[in-house]
Amino acid sequence: MVLIQNKEIYLTSETNGKEENGKAIVRGAFMGSGSVNNPEKEYHLEINVSNQQNRDKLVNILQTLGICVKTFQLSIYIKEGEEISKFLALIGAGKAVMQFEDIRIQKEMRGKVNRLVNCETANLNKTINASIQQIAAIKKLQETGKFQKLEENLKEIARLRLENPDMPLIELGKLLKEPIGKSGVNYRLKKIMEIADEK
Repeated sequence: MVLIQNKEIYLTSETNGKEENGKAIVRGAFMGSGSVNNPEKEYHLEINVSNQQNRDKLVNILQTLGICVKTFQLSIYIKEGEEISKFLALIGAGKAVMQFEDIRIQKEMRGKVNRLVNCETANLNKTINASIQQIAAIKKLQETGKFQKLEENLKEIARLRLENPDMPLIELGKLLKEPIGKSGVNYRLKKIMEIADEK
C-alpha cells in the first residue's frame, strides 16, 4: 500500500512484490513527490521520499521492474534519457513518453549534426593549414631556383597543389598523370617541404 502525505511517500508492509503492485507503488510515489526536468535543457527525473528505508524499498522495486536509478540522500534520480522514457512508460504516461522521445530524438540529432560539423570544420582547417605550409615551401623553392632541380613527379604534384590550394590529398592524387593514393601524395609533398627546409 502507498500512503502519500505532504508530498512524501510512505510504503507500508501491506505491499507485495507483484509487478502490478510494484508499478502502482512507483506511480504513486512519482505522483506524490516526483518531477521531470524539461528535456530540452537536461535529462533529470527525481523522486523524494521520507526516509532511507522507503528509498531503499522504492529502489528495489524499480530495479526489479528493470529501471536503473541512482540515489542521493533521500532522493532517487535518473539522468539517462532512455531510462526516463522507460520509467514514464512504466507508470502509464504514454503521452508524456511520446513528447519526451520527440524532444530527445531532436536533441540527439542536433548533437550529431553539430559533432559532424565540428569534425568537418576541424578536418578542413587541418587541410587548409597543411596546404598553406606546402604552398609556402613550393614558392620558396621557386624563389631560390631549386624548383627546376626537383624530380618530375615532385614538380607535378607541386604544380597541382598551387592550382588547387583547398583540395584534399586524395583528390590531388587523382589529377596526376599516373594517379596515386593519399599516402603517396602526402609523401611527395613532405619531400618537397624537406627540400625547401634544406640550407
